[in-house]
Amino acid sequence: MKVVIVEDEIVAAQNLERMIQAVDGSMEILAVLQSVEESVEWFSLNASPDVVFMDIHLADGDVFSVFEQVEILSPIIFTTAYDEYALKAFEVNSIDYLLKPINRQNLEKALNKLTSLTSRQNNRELVSQIMQSMHESKIPYKRHFLIPNKDKLIPLPVDDIAYIYTEYKIAKIVCFNQKTFSLDSSLDELMGQLNPAQFFRANRQYIVSHRAIKDMSVWFGGKLAVNLSVETPERIMVSRARNRDFKDWYMDNIL
Repeated sequence: MKVVIVEDEIVAAQNLERMIQAVDGSMEILAVLQSVEESVEWFSLNASPDVVFMDIHLADGDVFSVFEQVEILSPIIFTTAYDEYALKAFEVNSIDYLLKPINRQNLEKALNKLTSLTSRQNNRELVSQIMQSMHESKIPYKRHFLIPNKDKLIPLPVDDIAYIYTEYKIAKIVCFNQKTFSLDSSLDELMGQLNPAQFFRANRQYIVSHRAIKDMSVWFGGKLAVNLSVETPERIMVSRARNRDFKDWYMDNIL
């Protein structure tokens, strides 16, 4: 069985690839695609694989824009931290929807479903089943993180977080008081635990808190520079592809 993975976080893609191989060693990973642009190009030039694993949020936009630019006939298994996209996912050839962090048991169930269902089967019943499963397994948004500090665990209120960024594959949490903590998690995993009304994935490296945003600057190419009320190690940029999503999120969540 030939497989394509669409995932912008390298570590998450590697973990998924290893898990797929562990479940079924005969599966061949044809490509790991990291962006909307790269996905459109690949599916335009190559034959359809047997299944595609797709993260919904990519650095240059959400993956649904891929389907607006190229036809993908393969069944899709979506992987993401959000259940808000579940119904939209089934407007394409989705056979399942895996919440991050993905575990082997759920992956095996999705692959078993792939062998027993056709991609054109009526999806209404599948939507109901998956939404019910997601509702039962959905973890409430975190109010605190437990931060390791020597031989202790420090409870950190989520409301204290101004932004999160990655440095050498380690998540760095920066608070409004400028204190910084390290957490051994990917940004995808953290976004799945944070309230999306309160936090936004600005790009591949940064998650920002709504309360921390001071203003925005328009840059060339339709990009936005997000200026926070606390110091950041570099300028936080939102791509042109995510410009509208970011502004809509910001306006929709003003208290």
